[in-house]
Amino acid sequence: MPKNRASSFILIADDDADDRLLLKQILTENLSFDNFSFVEDGEELMDYLSRRGSYSARPAPRPNLILLDLNMPRKDGREALREIKADPALRRIPVLILTTSHAEEDMLSSYDLGANSYLTKPTTFERLDELMQTVHRYWLEFVELPNPPA
Repeated sequence: MPKNRASSFILIADDDADDRLLLKQILTENLSFDNFSFVEDGEELMDYLSRRGSYSARPAPRPNLILLDLNMPRKDGREALREIKADPALRRIPVLILTTSHAEEDMLSSYDLGANSYLTKPTTFERLDELMQTVHRYWLEFVELPNPPA
């Protein structure tokens, strides 16, 4: 078994229900990986990471990796990324932007804010599957991930 796979936890922030469904299908059925959770916007992401609101009373696993959409309601991915990378307790969690945006300004600002990768969502299931398999293999099998913050 890959060195990080058993203990790694991925948190995915995406407001699109169809994208969440596709990602769940790829992770569970194609990759046999079920150690992940979804949040639907940047506000919920920050509540999850800070254990506030509905996440204050229930134990929530700490992520080793975050997949973050940019264009979400309430608090977009840029604002959430800025907060994550400004927080000493969270800044070491790798954040991969997974977005439909092809805009150069979005890519540049994401890297400026500390994103570890910028990935554009493919338009077909097959390409999304290929992308997620590559992300999974690289980030969970090859990269040495820090233990999640307590």
